[in-house]
Amino acid sequence: MSKSMFPLAILAGGVATRMRPMTEKIPKSLLEVAGEPFVFHQLHLLHERGIKDVVLCLGFLGEMIEERVGKGEVFGLNVRYSYDGPRLLGTAGALKQALPLLGCEFFILYGDSYLICDYKAIQDAYEQSGKPALMTVYRNDGKYDNSNVIFKDGKIFCYDKENRSPDMLYIDYGLGILQSRVLEDLPVNRPVDLSDVYKKLVQEGMLAGFESSERFYEIGSPSGLAELAAKF
Repeated sequence: MSKSMFPLAILAGGVATRMRPMTEKIPKSLLEVAGEPFVFHQLHLLHERGIKDVVLCLGFLGEMIEERVGKGEVFGLNVRYSYDGPRLLGTAGALKQALPLLGCEFFILYGDSYLICDYKAIQDAYEQSGKPALMTVYRNDGKYDNSNVIFKDGKIFCYDKENRSPDMLYIDYGLGILQSRVLEDLPVNRPVDLSDVYKKLVQEGMLAGFESSERFYEIGSPSGLAELAAKF
């Protein structure tokens, strides 16, 4: 069992094209949900789940997020920042850039996901798996978004966002755990998406799986934003 929770990286550097025009002048993380910026809800939830250290991986208009969140004291967290810089790095490249702040093992949370799940149970499952990475999945059956994972008997057999098949009943939940060494050999001359890293790990039999029974919420679409707002 773990003595403390891993640090957590929030991938919040995207340009949020699906949410325009709302995101033309503010980043998606600052969209208002029930009277507060979405990232505030994320950070309050993470504190409740035992997370202490958060690294926000930022890009487009990221300075606005840092200005609002600060060092995280009001959320009971230690919050630090990693920026893409002059060129887009992709989600996996952004994580690699943030490794000096994240250490050897860390959670990854998509910047538009609100996940009411047991983070400690997920960390315990990862540590018991003996594998360098874990993806949480949810039995979606195509309900909330397109399913993209084949998950059976506690194992991930396939993950593919592009080439879907009828036996993909599960979806990438939006929360994972990685060891830093998984990202060490990423190419530096082009952006790399985290989904490509996950696909390679599945092919190598190196990606553990954890099924969450709690549905996911997201603000990556106008309907998702409205659905989450109705929850509060």
